[in-house]
Amino acid sequence: MAQQSATAQSAPRSKGPIVWLEMDQQQLDDAYDQEKYAPNRVQIVARRIANSERTRSTIGAPQRLAYGASEIETLDIFRTVRPNAPVNIFIHGGAWRRNRAADYAVQAELFVRAGAVSVIVDFINVDQAGGSLLPMAEQVRRAIAWVYRNAASFGGDPDRLYLTGHSSGSHLGACTLTTDWGKEKLPADIIKGALLLSGMYDLKPVRLSKRSLYVEFTDEMEELLSSQRHLDKLHTPLLLAYGTCETPEFQRQTRDFFAALKAAGKPAQLLVGEGYNHFELLETLASPYGLAGRAQLQQMGLVQADFCPPLPAGARSP
Repeated sequence: MAQQSATAQSAPRSKGPIVWLEMDQQQLDDAYDQEKYAPNRVQIVARRIANSERTRSTIGAPQRLAYGASEIETLDIFRTVRPNAPVNIFIHGGAWRRNRAADYAVQAELFVRAGAVSVIVDFINVDQAGGSLLPMAEQVRRAIAWVYRNAASFGGDPDRLYLTGHSSGSHLGACTLTTDWGKEKLPADIIKGALLLSGMYDLKPVRLSKRSLYVEFTDEMEELLSSQRHLDKLHTPLLLAYGTCETPEFQRQTRDFFAALKAAGKPAQLLVGEGYNHFELLETLASPYGLAGRAQLQQMGLVQADFCPPLPAGARSP
């Protein structure tokens, strides 16, 4: 009986009606469910949180300041010894539903030791926002504006702000990069460069997926928060990255966004992480020799030599 049951479970599934591209509903739902393609998510998240705690014990606790009126509108600032330093602003992911700034301190050490300020933003999640992504995007914009106006107070250079995002954080980051900053009397190129890892840049297929069970998509939301439709407002060079073990939709979203950028004449570079899944790719940001870490340092004009001075002439490494 057990053998028959196992055989039944492994039987081919009949494909349903096509919902998006060549995918039926289940395939599309799976393509926006990271755990279907990254079964080690829980292990990686636990490792990131533990390493973030270790990072705080190594480089010190961050300065935590408010950028808005609500309780969640705060950010963690890890300062560096270099004066007037470039600033990296990190926007975390979590399917718009989970995670917090404290869980991402692990990558702050990369920037601090290279002579940059690391700012990690907290913001409302979609459940707290009643199913709307609009308050999330607005808070991320408010955080960036706050960092620009206050950078000098924590040793940062407001004219050298850079942004890094991951997953839904890349989606929100891309939305801020296609903001009309002139309406807030801020420079159009307020962000001088950005690295977007494993993001979503057009919400139409996401709206068709099971994420619509907790995101109350509207036509307005889809249009306003699909950055690929607003490239005329983009004034920031982009680095885009995805892993070859990610879901097919997250790979396609990045490739299509890159193609649209190139067609629009926007400066962009595509990075492909061979053998990385959605969560493993983010881990490469914490190392100056990782795919994401190396690319971000280069974009910010920082070099790996800042981490370790060269050996004296004639010396030999151990």
